Amino acid sequence: MFPERFSNLPAYAFPRLRALLDAHDGGGPVRHMSIGEPKHPFPAWISDIVVQNAADFGKYPPNEGTPELRVAITGWISRRFGVGMNPDTQVMSVNGTREALYNAGMALCPEQKNGQRSVVLMPNPFYQVYMISAISTGAEPVFVPASAETGHLPDFASVAPDILARTAMVYICSPANPQGVIADEAYWESLIALAETHDFQVMADECYSEIYRDSPPPGILSVAKRMNAHPERVVSFHSLSKRSSVPGLRSGFVAGGPESISRMKQLRAYSGAPIPLPLQAASAALWEDEAHVEDNRALYRAKYALADRIFGNVPGYMPPQAGMFLWLPVEDGEAATLKLWKETGVRVLPGEYLSKDTQTGNPGKGYIRVAIVAPYDETEAGLTLIRDCLYGDDC
Repeated sequence: MFPERFSNLPAYAFPRLRALLDAHDGGGPVRHMSIGEPKHPFPAWISDIVVQNAADFGKYPPNEGTPELRVAITGWISRRFGVGMNPDTQVMSVNGTREALYNAGMALCPEQKNGQRSVVLMPNPFYQVYMISAISTGAEPVFVPASAETGHLPDFASVAPDILARTAMVYICSPANPQGVIADEAYWESLIALAETHDFQVMADECYSEIYRDSPPPGILSVAKRMNAHPERVVSFHSLSKRSSVPGLRSGFVAGGPESISRMKQLRAYSGAPIPLPLQAASAALWEDEAHVEDNRALYRAKYALADRIFGNVPGYMPPQAGMFLWLPVEDGEAATLKLWKETGVRVLPGEYLSKDTQTGNPGKGYIRVAIVAPYDETEAGLTLIRDCLYGDDC
């Protein structure tokens, strides 16, 4: 009755977490540190813009975004990455990056490449929508380890030549979820060169690009421009959820070559849900303002320093370069998660729930992912409980 390719999907991470923890009582007040839902305040003037444009809830919004929103997006791309893009042909608004990342595969991934079933490469650990998009298109998802040995970024150049010959798309997240590492310009250059050689597209999930410790992460669009890569070679995805702490706005964009965006627009005309006009007006204002982003980033920087202080003596602790998670080493992520819940009431996510089992094991099994999205005092209390419960004398 149902397509076979969906018959053996692994359970999504958070239902798995509930199944693990909810049969047990928590050992203290519940502290949610498993989900990356930003908790910082968003700009108060956003509400005013929505109210001022509330009458437009009575109109159908354009699928691809209003001209004003698309101009605001391309203006931000120009200021942030030094790349000029046509607002009519090279960007499209979307309901957050998850929708766009899924539909990119549906719109852009061919069923076959070089006469064989297409391959979609992705990091392991990975954001699970990458895998579902690949499976939905009939492509074969191939998981490339992003472990300590590879600097927590996937070494796509190590993939076997016969797999690269079938590769149609690559998904990559930078700054990385969950590890918080950044793909530097050399990494982007190497990946784009590999894509040019083997003729595949790079889907760059850059939704955490504005939350960082020191220098702004380089963007794939600027590197592709400097390399004079094929205009359809890279597609970039960004969101306001993390940058502006408005996950409920469900607003982001996809940027790429005219043909890629045209194909995604065509699919979205049939299957996408456009952002309501008052929310598009608010989105345009957010892309045009940097002051609130700097304030938001300062809050995360303070929590990076907090994490360094609390876990700095833990063997294997990796200070995050960017993003909103800690990727903490443990002997067994699932066992550590259950212990934390039963003894402290803190809920985190086992690293293996974000990873795929392979012949060499699960690269996330020895980690837990901890979201540092709550206010400073709440984060400090939660991290202290994690340290005392899991690491004890190691600290």
